[in-house]
Amino acid sequence: MIQTFSEVLLSMKPFPRLALCALIASFLIATVKAQETRNPTPAAAAETHKDADKTSDKASDKDAAPIPPEKTVPTHHEAAIGGKTLKYTATAGTLLIRDEEDKPYGSIFYVAYTLDGAEPNSRPVSFLYNGGPGSATLWLHMGSFSPVRISTDSPNATAGPPFKLEPNEYSLLDKTDLVFIDAPLTGYSRAVGKGTAKDLTGVDPDLRAFDRFIQRYLNVNQRWNSPKFLIGESYGTTRSAALADMLGNDGVQLNGVVLISSILNYNIRAGGYDMLYIANLPSYAAAAWYFNKIPNKPANLADWVQQAREFASGPYAAALFQGHNLPAAQLDTVAREVSRITGLNVEYVKEANLRISPQRFRKEVLRDDRRTLGRYDMRFEGVDLDAAGESPSYDASDAGISGAFVAALHDYLSRELKYDTTDQYRPTAYDIVQWDWKHKPTSGGPGGGGGEQSQPYVAADLGAAIRKNPHLKVFSANGYFDLATPFFATEYDLSHMDLDSTLRGNVQFGYYPSGHMIYLNVESLHQLKDDLAGFITKSGEN
Repeated sequence: MIQTFSEVLLSMKPFPRLALCALIASFLIATVKAQETRNPTPAAAAETHKDADKTSDKASDKDAAPIPPEKTVPTHHEAAIGGKTLKYTATAGTLLIRDEEDKPYGSIFYVAYTLDGAEPNSRPVSFLYNGGPGSATLWLHMGSFSPVRISTDSPNATAGPPFKLEPNEYSLLDKTDLVFIDAPLTGYSRAVGKGTAKDLTGVDPDLRAFDRFIQRYLNVNQRWNSPKFLIGESYGTTRSAALADMLGNDGVQLNGVVLISSILNYNIRAGGYDMLYIANLPSYAAAAWYFNKIPNKPANLADWVQQAREFASGPYAAALFQGHNLPAAQLDTVAREVSRITGLNVEYVKEANLRISPQRFRKEVLRDDRRTLGRYDMRFEGVDLDAAGESPSYDASDAGISGAFVAALHDYLSRELKYDTTDQYRPTAYDIVQWDWKHKPTSGGPGGGGGEQSQPYVAADLGAAIRKNPHLKVFSANGYFDLATPFFATEYDLSHMDLDSTLRGNVQFGYYPSGHMIYLNVESLHQLKDDLAGFITKSGEN
């Protein structure tokens, strides 16, 4: 189901005035509106470095890492998509990114799928990446829109090996070329020369790395005049929202941004505020609906979720705003409705002071069945050592698919794409990355004059990008059963970009009966493919 920005707003009852003020205060890290003063990040240097791999570019410092040559390994394939047989080239390779002194400091691994014989100036190109932060892009690469995809048993744990890699009839290759990028230090991406982890990991260093990689790719492949899209998932949406503005400041005009399972404001996790509980409640309602934990279950999930939205933004928000001053009678009334919507025992809700954390919900809602719920996808069921405790011991939705994706990626790169290397592929870089969460918006932001944020609030960056490029379109894709990035929080963030009424139609929403990785549900993948095919076609037109 696709909804426009205005339709989402109209479907929500107004927040009580005081509660709304409190929620806005909790979301914004300062009260001063973004000042859109141009403060461009350094562009990727000297974009004609075809000999970037020469020995003369190598750092002379004894502690510098070797600077490898840029590498491309093309292979040629066919795919049946949309009733047509398409011939395409898959290119696995690396590109060097350079610092302000024009010295290589990172080698970024990517896999690009390009349609053979297409005219580059009219052919869209999309850049795709996962999040983490600190995750490689094997999830989107092996599960979503490339010409092949891993078959899983979702929402059950996937059996194997051997795992089945199959042709992907729902690939986006019929609509756009695809470039899957592994973030710095993940996959086969590495620091080189005098580059260090600190230069590459953190909200803003990561943004600069992706900005420079994209510009380098456009140069090497002569794609500057192609329609351009960003497609990010999870923290990849955090990256995309800010990267859209950074790229725009550097002269890279985008046609569209696709946000899959978004988190646009990390301040929602700050202690002392209630927005996290409000944002999660409609997702709890979706899980309760799925597991038949509600009386008189309505037939339509979307209608049920809408009821939860209205309660969460109305009576529930008003009750939480009152804190410990909430009258006992009102506590009883609200607790009963929370219980009805979530399937939790009313006394449990009251003992939790109406505030149900995600960990507690995942452990409690199926406790009598001795089952837990997944975090990325609440349809997945886990089994803990015992039924006691406050939170699940693991995420069933993560454990149930990880082995299949990692094995499929390794086998595919070597067997099908012929990419041979002695390097180790890193699905994640969590053990070597100390992420710097500070963010300074490139066009100013909350804090006055572009003050530095201790946690990223990037909806403001995206709003700035849309104001400066009024043709920029945004598509927000949301899974009803995703508890890692709940859809109600995304709706809140995107409705607080303070867009002019003439620009609000630039933002669209899609909703799917799936979790964080929407594409694990094949029916949802089909729907998402159709939605994005239309979005890319329309956004790429002049």
